[in-house]
Amino acid sequence: MVQSPRFPSLSAIRAFESAARLGSFAKAAQELDTTAASVSYHVRRLEEQIGVALFRRHPHRVELTESGELVAREAIAAFAALRASFVRAVDIDESRLSLTTLPTLGTSWLTPKLGRFRARHPQIALELDLSVEAQDLGVGRYDLAIRNGHGVWPGMQAMELFPAIFMPLCAPALRAAAAELGDPRRPLSVPLLGRPDWWALWYRAQGHADAAPPGGFGTHLSAEHLDVAAAVAGHGIAIGSPILFRNELESGRLAPAHDFVAGDGRAFWLTYPSARQRSGKIARFREWLSEEVARDREAAQAYLRRAVIVAA
Repeated sequence: MVQSPRFPSLSAIRAFESAARLGSFAKAAQELDTTAASVSYHVRRLEEQIGVALFRRHPHRVELTESGELVAREAIAAFAALRASFVRAVDIDESRLSLTTLPTLGTSWLTPKLGRFRARHPQIALELDLSVEAQDLGVGRYDLAIRNGHGVWPGMQAMELFPAIFMPLCAPALRAAAAELGDPRRPLSVPLLGRPDWWALWYRAQGHADAAPPGGFGTHLSAEHLDVAAAVAGHGIAIGSPILFRNELESGRLAPAHDFVAGDGRAFWLTYPSARQRSGKIARFREWLSEEVARDREAAQAYLRRAVIVAA
């Protein structure tokens, strides 16, 4: 009797799925509460068993092979569906809605609006988590997330909110000092604030491919909304989103330091598990958020129309 090939172990498949989804053996090990060596061992055993290389190993990272990408799509979708089935098995509380999002979007854009959602749906208690790392929506801790990216997450529904665009912003008193900002060859008398890679992309979008931002950088802060707070205080020129910081611009606390607007091709998305499409509380939040986004997109049309998109 001819024996059929042994099916790969669930441990090996789980290690592969986690590493493929997170793009790292170390991150997979953290998620699975094990070691990177154990994840690497299980993935290697899986490759030996099926006779196909799933990852290319580099000194400090791994990347999927073509075969690995094919398997990863199916594995990630399967595990997402499995996690969602456990969520469905639990009695979902329609009176509590938990949302996770990025710190700057949550602090500067979303939180000031939430009173309107509460006024419309007082029966729903909203819990908001702010974290840089994307939280796993498949385990039931969070109902929704607002993420930044290209809108493709296996097992998730995604509704685009608005594109990620940015431009130099400063206190009105610093506009004169920022007059030469568009020419990277001219030094500035005030420091720059924010991510150097965003500044480099902003100059690249204007055709300055190899230009370094002029002048020096001010205090390094951990989030965009902190950079903008420093800019409001007159401590330098920040690079930030005119959509997220619309209130500061309209109130006069901030002004564009330069009219050029750039983007990196990504956007902000509302995401939730596909298995939760019929959830009433998610539908109500999605409907309310769509109205808020429509107003802000309309107000930002001048910026959106002239944004030049450059892939990061």
